[in-house]
Amino acid sequence: MVAAAAVVVAFAVTVVVVVTRTPASPPTAASPLTATPPATASAASPRTATPAPPVTRPPAATAPLLGIRDWAYQLQDYPGGRLDRLAGGPYQLIVVDLARDAAADYFTAAEIARVRATGKRVLAYFEIGSIENFRPEYSQLHRAAPDLIANAWPEWPGEYFTRYYDPRWWSMVVRPRVDRALRAGFDGVYLDTPLAYEQIDLKATQGRDRAALARDMAALIVRISRYAKAARPGFLIVPQNSPELRHQRGYTAAIDGIGMEELFYEATDERCAQDYCAENLAETRALRAAGKFVLGVDYATRPADVRAACARYATEHFAGTVTVLGLDRTTPPCPARGA
Repeated sequence: MVAAAAVVVAFAVTVVVVVTRTPASPPTAASPLTATPPATASAASPRTATPAPPVTRPPAATAPLLGIRDWAYQLQDYPGGRLDRLAGGPYQLIVVDLARDAAADYFTAAEIARVRATGKRVLAYFEIGSIENFRPEYSQLHRAAPDLIANAWPEWPGEYFTRYYDPRWWSMVVRPRVDRALRAGFDGVYLDTPLAYEQIDLKATQGRDRAALARDMAALIVRISRYAKAARPGFLIVPQNSPELRHQRGYTAAIDGIGMEELFYEATDERCAQDYCAENLAETRALRAAGKFVLGVDYATRPADVRAACARYATEHFAGTVTVLGLDRTTPPCPARGA
């Protein structure tokens, strides 16, 4: 999305993530899958809400990552262009943009190492289904492969969906971003805009329908995982939203966790009470039961709403952060559970 953001998440093992954040998108009319992220769900969707399954305890082997409780998510306006405040915060994991200016001024290996030295894990944020016009790859695509750029995203001026299923998108944009995150010493990547499969205009998809687009998005995430983990075993793969992709072949095995926006509160201070909220929660619980950690992020500022979101994270055994939509600041972690 247009704004960059960094998030810190608390784990039993501390993690810092550097990522850029994509703003939530509006509902779409037709999804082939079971659940849709709040940003992409449609009130007219033919799907019916699925009762959320009961919370189950994960296998013991996954306990270190599943123990993450607090994280931070900030994609822009780092004080002095530095990560010191995030490094000194009470978080186990943080997500920040791959670049401090969301463009070409990338965080260095030394900077990421200093954050990791505090015991945190750090994830690098970037998008895999869309591109903003201020990203350095945009001008490259515009010159060499303009057909990869699809329709504009009206809610985010200057951002465009891409034909992410084209092999050139991998070679020109995605693989170089993964390589940069590996070189900089990030613990993993935080992949935004998987929801492109539901948001891209079908007139721009060369005959693909939503079901095919869902398969293509899952295949891209699997490719990222295999490539990154071959280079560095243990490298974390964390997509944001679209938990229903777990029904696609290879997806669940490829990811380590999932970031979920607006499970409980939509921007801003609006309780998530639509059918898609229950659907998303059910799909997210299923991933948690499969041993994947969950990084919840809700957008609320009223104290009562912040407390309510934090209480839900505790009940669901999700890591959580309650912050502002701009993702331009750190916010206090949730109160200690049981306090």
